Amino acid sequence: MSVTSRLRTVAAVLLAGIVVTGCASTTPVQPVGEPSTEQRPTDTTGQGDLVAQRRAAGIADCPVTDPEVAAHPEGLPDLTLDCLGGDTRVRLAGLRGQPILVNVWAQWCGPCRTEAPFLREAAEQRPDVLMLGIDFDDPDPAAAIDFAGQAGWGWPQIADPDKQIAPGLRVIGPPQSFLVDPSGRIEYVHVGPFTSTDQLLDLLDEHLPQ
Repeated sequence: MSVTSRLRTVAAVLLAGIVVTGCASTTPVQPVGEPSTEQRPTDTTGQGDLVAQRRAAGIADCPVTDPEVAAHPEGLPDLTLDCLGGDTRVRLAGLRGQPILVNVWAQWCGPCRTEAPFLREAAEQRPDVLMLGIDFDDPDPAAAIDFAGQAGWGWPQIADPDKQIAPGLRVIGPPQSFLVDPSGRIEYVHVGPFTSTDQLLDLLDEHLPQ
């Protein structure tokens, strides 16, 4: 099955799940923190302050990406998005050279908070995999940085407040994750939250083996 077909199937499954369960999660794990209840404007504190906040939270700067490499036909969309904080930009199709886990999340998303510890623990056990977050449909970058810092997510985070990745990746809502091989090909799409660290590690071993 092609990636396009897989993404269409994923979208149909996710839509059905949203109709039935909404954004609720039944996983018996303590979420990280609480989502923001404010709708602060995007430029709440200014770009410089957001970058300083991100670095103080222990979140890595975004990777430098290849501006010229051809987009993989079964890979991430050829979009260029701001790093969370707005200091640099990342071309998704230019991410090459190592296995990548792209996690689509938002600070207002309860299931994203539930799966947060599993992502952190998997990152510690698979340092060969580049973890990359995309803060999706989120009006509050300061709250997003707070959440990522509390969760111990030290990996780079990209901002997509306008849902630009949604059409190309069939993203209906977070959380959703994509396992991408070093050539840029999407090997696996996971809809909804991970339910344990072991589940995530098993998927990494199967689709992005060391």
